[in-house]
Amino acid sequence: MKDIVVIGCGFGGLWSAIGAARKLDELGVGSEEVSITVVDQNDFHSIRVRNYEQDLESTIIPLSKVLDPIGVRHVQGAVTGIDTAGQTVAIDTPTGGQSVAYDRLVYALGSQLRRPPIPGLAEHGFDIDTYQAAKRLEQHLAALPDSKHAGEGKYTVLVVGAGLTGIELASELPGRLEAIRAAHHGTEPVRVILADSSPAIGSDMGEQAMAVIDKAMAALGVETRTGIAVAAVDAMGVTLADGEKIPAATVVWCAGMQANGLGHWLPVEKDRQGRVAVDEFMRVKGLTNVFAAGDAAWSMLDDPHTSVMSCQHGRPMGRYAGHNVVADLLGKPMLPLRIDWYTTILDLGPWGAVYTTGWDRQVIASGETAKNTKQN
Repeated sequence: MKDIVVIGCGFGGLWSAIGAARKLDELGVGSEEVSITVVDQNDFHSIRVRNYEQDLESTIIPLSKVLDPIGVRHVQGAVTGIDTAGQTVAIDTPTGGQSVAYDRLVYALGSQLRRPPIPGLAEHGFDIDTYQAAKRLEQHLAALPDSKHAGEGKYTVLVVGAGLTGIELASELPGRLEAIRAAHHGTEPVRVILADSSPAIGSDMGEQAMAVIDKAMAALGVETRTGIAVAAVDAMGVTLADGEKIPAATVVWCAGMQANGLGHWLPVEKDRQGRVAVDEFMRVKGLTNVFAAGDAAWSMLDDPHTSVMSCQHGRPMGRYAGHNVVADLLGKPMLPLRIDWYTTILDLGPWGAVYTTGWDRQVIASGETAKNTKQN
């Protein structure tokens, strides 16, 4: 019996498990010869990129619905360590600690929000990095009418971080806040502020898309602030580095991502975001029996472009990692991953969306046309 273990069940991990199961089926290899085990602390897969949406229940998929039919075992627990010499993974499960042995490992523990040590951020800030965090924000917003926060800041949300996540969340919030206020006959002003430390909103999207984003924000009534630095967060709002105070009952942190910190168990090269370097087969450079996929991996897709932390790259990386981990284990030819195209469709709430193509992000559609493309 040979054992393939996939740790993490986000886009990279889930598609790794599916890809491995498909390759085994293609080769006619049964579970009595090669087993596939997925380790994840949740019993569901979260469509994380949709955590800004109001209907969060539609963004989760029970793992049993996906893994059981293809013969993949799921161990629910948090990974606490990786022993590459002994080829084991340590897990903290609801019933205690245990160890899972592997012949081949797929490291797919993903990424996490970077939380700087700003006073009060941990106690008073919100985020949508996980399904659980997004639910916490949802519950907080629903409780605003009964909150003790008085004055203009009651229905004010400050979103810090104007990357894709921050923009998509800010675009949804005016409508959500107005509906909550109206249901309780409130009269306090609704205010959504999208702030970033950089000189522009959506700077990673390129100049063409930035112009569309600015237009959408203005139409939605979202205020934008650039070049700001948050010095402290409290129950009443934030204090900026220059001393300015912004009253807000809700502060949502969306600024910066980094690879899962458990990458330190892999003694290999990593990039500035903590991602492990992989070759064209998704095999971790320096570790012959470990593969990686998704946000935890750093892959050269086409010279000179490397993978970005997105489901657009996480899914194909996972499919190739799953295929190749089986091929490598059974001595079959592996397939190199090459992606020579790039697109982005950024949701802009009721206004629509912006659709770009190419690494230089040329806008090819915006408004309702782009929104229909994203939803379909």
